[in-house]
Amino acid sequence: MGKLDLITIIIIAANVIISYKGFGDYGFFERYKFNVGAVRRGEQIRLFSSGFLHADNAHLFFNMFSLYFFADVVIDLLGVFYFIIVYIGSLLLGSLLSLYFHKEEYHYSAVGASGAVMGVIYSAILLQPGMSLYMFFIPIPIPAYIFGIGYLLYSIYGMKNRVGNIGHDAHFGGAVGGYVITLLLSPWLFETNLLMIGLLALPIVLLFGLKKAGKM
Repeated sequence: MGKLDLITIIIIAANVIISYKGFGDYGFFERYKFNVGAVRRGEQIRLFSSGFLHADNAHLFFNMFSLYFFADVVIDLLGVFYFIIVYIGSLLLGSLLSLYFHKEEYHYSAVGASGAVMGVIYSAILLQPGMSLYMFFIPIPIPAYIFGIGYLLYSIYGMKNRVGNIGHDAHFGGAVGGYVITLLLSPWLFETNLLMIGLLALPIVLLFGLKKAGKM
């Protein structure tokens, strides 16, 4: 963890350059951020472009710092091409889940690489479920799969109760993207990590069960 591959440098550079363009150019930011009304009018590019814009320096730093720590796990085990598929696929699925949950809220807007980064994190968890994560506020290592399940459950809570100015649905969608895409690209995981696959699927089933029951 924490190794800088060329593709990681390119993605971080793209996020920094485009985000800083958005910081200094309000028209550019408004033109390319995720906005339900604009997307439903046909501006689908926002589903992708919003993943390279950020609200502020702290938002940008946290996402790129997280990407830095987990990208090499996916690159080492899947290769650069599949890593790109995981990153972009998770970004788009995060945006699409946001659109699905907010489709009637034409004013709803969001920015950030969080969906893509969460997809990379969940891909890494599937590929190396035995690894441990360190959180800033917890001084002991947390098993990756515990973090994965806990984070998805927190995202469901955040989505249901509109906790904070955070795109919990994009985070959740990105995590689901990383989960599904990694399993499609690495079917051997069903032989080696079947229990972990099942455990990580539980929050996903819960979310869509709540949605179907009208509780989300």
